[in-house]
Amino acid sequence: MANQDFRICSESGLKVYKNAETLIKWNVIAALATLAVGGLMALLVALTRWPSVHLLGLTEYYRFLTAHGVDALLAWILFFEMALVYFASTVVLGTRFRGVVVGWISFALMLIGGALINVIIIMGRADVMFTSYAPLKADPLYYLGVILFAVGALIGFIMFFVNVVYAKRDGGFKRSLPLGSFGLAAASIIGVLTLAHGAGIFIPAFLWSLDFIGYIDPSAYRLVFWGLGHSSQQINVCAMVAVWYMTSAFVVGGKPVNEKLSRTAFVLYILFINLASEHHLLVDPVLSTWHKIVNTSYMMHLAVLASMIHAFAIPASIEVALRKQGFRSGLFEWFKKAPWGNPAFAAVALSILLFGFLGGITGVIFGTEQFNIIRHNTFAITGHFHGTVVAGTTIAFMGFTYLLIPCIFKRQLIWKGFAQIQPYLYAVGVAMLSIGMMSAGAFGVPRRHYDITFSGAPFSFTFDPAIDMFMSMMGVGALLAVAGGVLFILIGFGSMIWGKEVK
Repeated sequence: MANQDFRICSESGLKVYKNAETLIKWNVIAALATLAVGGLMALLVALTRWPSVHLLGLTEYYRFLTAHGVDALLAWILFFEMALVYFASTVVLGTRFRGVVVGWISFALMLIGGALINVIIIMGRADVMFTSYAPLKADPLYYLGVILFAVGALIGFIMFFVNVVYAKRDGGFKRSLPLGSFGLAAASIIGVLTLAHGAGIFIPAFLWSLDFIGYIDPSAYRLVFWGLGHSSQQINVCAMVAVWYMTSAFVVGGKPVNEKLSRTAFVLYILFINLASEHHLLVDPVLSTWHKIVNTSYMMHLAVLASMIHAFAIPASIEVALRKQGFRSGLFEWFKKAPWGNPAFAAVALSILLFGFLGGITGVIFGTEQFNIIRHNTFAITGHFHGTVVAGTTIAFMGFTYLLIPCIFKRQLIWKGFAQIQPYLYAVGVAMLSIGMMSAGAFGVPRRHYDITFSGAPFSFTFDPAIDMFMSMMGVGALLAVAGGVLFILIGFGSMIWGKEVK
């Protein structure tokens, strides 16, 4: 391939081929666009759950809740993960994208599928929420949109392995993949397994919506659905941790003290992290008590072990790197001198902190059989997954966007002062949101009910007065998080368009 087909990134020294660069760009653009839509839906939903505001009516609430789940939980993250797997299998390995036409087919399917889902939801033909549990039935085009989106993502994950095979042949790496690429290989393996579950349930649901199938058993639907619904978050965990490693390497030159141990932790994710999907079924009578106890008390904790390994490995790698740079005075000079003003570094540090304490620990607690029975259908579970998907994955991906803009888009960040505070503003808002939800859930506030005052109900019920404080905390946190999200979108798109060109 001629030299004019690639360039050397002045920021990282990586070799960037044009065909890979263009695909990465458009997946990032699509990711930010869907995050903007999902964030708007989040604002409307939060202002409805906040009793002091209670913005939306019954129908609009569940409609926008469905759109929020699809755009913020599925579309934004998977579009960004496509950018990540392409980056890790081409730019990190110094090779071009193989089968670029197939990559564009993947992008087109995801774009068409995502647009179709949103149109059907806004038209009021799919008020079924993200889970779309049977016997709730949406328009056939909704299920078709999900299938198209999932097939597109599946192709993208497969292309990761195609690129890796060619990179190995071309000498892009010798014995094993670089650690960031290795983590995204684990994410891609989980992604293929996850999307297979999606096909296993959404294709029958599509046929059911067309009346080609007369009946779908609700318990069977839930069992297979969560092989998609929760396992997709395990893709996010692997991708998020890979971003942690790559960001620490790019920003401070961090390298794990024991890289083999970090690789082993990713293997543990592949083998055991999907077992956590069953915590959505612990209140169902389908699975035996013995099965539930083994799953929640033994098997799942092997995935928790992997997270604990990463939780020690990444801060240690940062500490060692900063100490090598001369910050050796006392125990914590390296910590004080860390580049806290770099939004990419700050986002990773905040992601590690919030994911660990708000998402990870609560996930282990809520994932136990005994505690799950008390908390499963309360607002506490909503707080938990905002602590994982938002406080963990979304903040990490925001941080990596600040690295992709100069490296892939060849633009400097605009509003650098605002970029420095954006991760902190968003993190504080999400932390308040998550803690408020979990605290309200501890008092029994329901998970999905749009009006906890039960106005117009034939009965009278009043929650503990402390609920007002926790729900207000959730509402204020939502406003701060949305402000941080808007700032991120403006900085991201503004930098891509008006940022000073990086040579």
